[in-house]
Parts: sequence; C-alpha cells; structure tokens
Amino acid sequence: MEKFTQIRSTAIPLPIEDVDTDQIIPARFLKATTREGFGDNLFRDWRYTSDGQQKTDFVLNNPTYRGQILVAGKNFGCGSSREHAAWALYDYGFRVVVSSFFADIFRGNALNNGLLPVQVTPEALHAILQAIEQDPETTFEVDLENQTFTLPATGLEATFDIDPFRKICMINGYDDIDYLLSLKSEIEAFEHA
Repeated sequence: MEKFTQIRSTAIPLPIEDVDTDQIIPARFLKATTREGFGDNLFRDWRYTSDGQQKTDFVLNNPTYRGQILVAGKNFGCGSSREHAAWALYDYGFRVVVSSFFADIFRGNALNNGLLPVQVTPEALHAILQAIEQDPETTFEVDLENQTFTLPATGLEATFDIDPFRKICMINGYDDIDYLLSLKSEIEAFEHA
C-alpha cells in the first residue's frame, strides 16, 4: 500500500445518494483475484452504453473534471460487502472519497486498501460540491495526520474521524501484516523478557 499523508488535488463531483457497490463495480466484473484492472470498469453501467461507447453525460467521461478526490452523495458504498469496489476506485486513481455518510463495510474495505473515506457534515458536503460546480479547478487539501479536509480558496475546513490503527497504517503504507512486522523488535523483546 502507498503511504498517505497529504493530498492536494482537484475533485470529481458525483452528487448521487445511495451509490451501492454494484454500481461502483458491477458483479459481472468480479472474476479477477488481483486488484489491478478494476478501474477500467468503475461505474461501468453509468460510464458506458451496452455496446461500450462512453456516455458523454457521465462525470468521469467529462474532461472538465479530474483529480484524486471523488466527492459523492450521502450513503456511498452501501449494498453488498464488495472489497472490489474499493479496488476499482483506487485502481482508477482516487485516493480520497468524500461523503456525508459511508456504509460501514465499504469504509473498512476502503481503509484496508489505501483509499481514505472522508466523512463530512451534510453542510460541508454541500459547500464542497458548490465549490466544484462554480470552479472545476478548485483545489482541496486532505491532511490525514491532522484529519482535515480543506478548501484553501475559502478557508472552509472540515474535520473527519478515522480509526487510530487505520490512520497509522495509511500514514506508513502498512497493511495488517506490515504493521505487525513493524513491531517485530518490540515483540521479540517481549518474548525474551
């Protein structure tokens, strides 16, 4: 997993509520066992027609919007427990997803795979989406260590919660095994005490 401390990026707006994991990555694309390649089918049924042509009205197909941050509506990642949803978002290039509410299982899967779910108040989400609508080049700053999501142009700052263990893992680029290995000398000292 890549280390995550801070990101400064533009954002892609997806102000749709109740986006479930089957919309994020349809079940018919879950045949692979590695994490690579899922980004090609991220939001597949929203991005492409049945004959594989891009739908010009979908935000990921609009060259106006780009960035490592996806700003989504309330209740993002609901539905089935599908780790592939986090894989697809990460493989596409997102490192942060912002919403006013995340499904618990999606939040856990995202954190386990290096994707930071930033939960903000509904009011902050509205202000963030408005800022993007007014200027798609609006830049945001995400500071994991201080747990802040900032819009430098206006000074808007939202704080977010994160499990302390997951925070340590993301900052250091650890998965669960890497974390245990980082404690090897302490474990060995305890065993010999």
